[in-house]
Amino acid sequence: MNRSELARTASEMVAKGKGILAADESTGTIKKRFDSIKLESTEENRRSYRELLFTTPGAAESISGVILFDETIRQKTRDGVPFPEYLSKQGIIPGIKVDTGAKPLAGFPGETITEGLDGLRDRLTEYRKLGARFAKWRAVIDIGPGIPTTFAIEANAHALARYAALCQEQDIVPIVEPEVLMDGDHSIERCEEVTGAVLQAVFAQLHAHRIYFEGMVLKPNMVISGKKAANRASPEQVAEATVRCLKRYVPAAVPGIAFLSGGQSETEATLHLSLINQLGPLPWNLTFSYGRALQESALKTWAGNPANFQAAQKEFAKRAKLNGLATTGRYTLEMEKQAA
Repeated sequence: MNRSELARTASEMVAKGKGILAADESTGTIKKRFDSIKLESTEENRRSYRELLFTTPGAAESISGVILFDETIRQKTRDGVPFPEYLSKQGIIPGIKVDTGAKPLAGFPGETITEGLDGLRDRLTEYRKLGARFAKWRAVIDIGPGIPTTFAIEANAHALARYAALCQEQDIVPIVEPEVLMDGDHSIERCEEVTGAVLQAVFAQLHAHRIYFEGMVLKPNMVISGKKAANRASPEQVAEATVRCLKRYVPAAVPGIAFLSGGQSETEATLHLSLINQLGPLPWNLTFSYGRALQESALKTWAGNPANFQAAQKEFAKRAKLNGLATTGRYTLEMEKQAA
């Protein structure tokens, strides 16, 4: 394990003013996105859409890294340049999603375990050769009646730590993503309780697996009310609860935390990130690793029409820039109107 390389890459991934684009949608997920714009999910359409994002002028000013899907890391630009090579030349770090998805956890109704550890060492060796310098693994924790159970939390924490150890062995920075879903009707207090329990279990397992904390990035949910909650917490309450929870459970040795957007709207995700950063100074850089919250406007503008390519890139550049400002707490809602 090359500790200095791991620490350097992890620090670059969470550099101030920048964040990570999650463009690692599985074939099933990107089909749903394309369905929303009435576009067939062919390999060429997927390639073309990813190229639109990756070749956006000035993207490197606000994007530090891109998480790719297995198909995408093997694809090329129209000019024949492999995507990882193209991104690296722009100063953007290529990464790769390596889990194979959340599957039902046998014996635990309503709970899941993320699979993909079998053969992971060999896949990481190949991804490293293809240009990946970091990886991502997502564990999914749902909140509902009687769940999550302690067992499901522990099982997912153990898998995350095993994945992280295999990554660091290959000099690949692991993004450790334990996502507590915001799908239910739970209160922000319940989310904070569960998120705390999850982070505590995850870092206990990372420590037990001898993970080098300086060479990893945490990708957690924000502490937020469930989407169906009768009374949703204010953006200020989200920021305060999130920071309080992270201070309790995340070691200061971790260089950065890149939040997932988890079903928040574009503006909601950006505002929350900015408010969180206004509560500093904090021991870690706090940035974003957004998928839909970076891409939604660009996808709708493009709508699969080549004539809309540049207009869609402008939408993506706008969101990337606004989120970059949020990493330093300088974003305000007024900027949405100005940017428009």
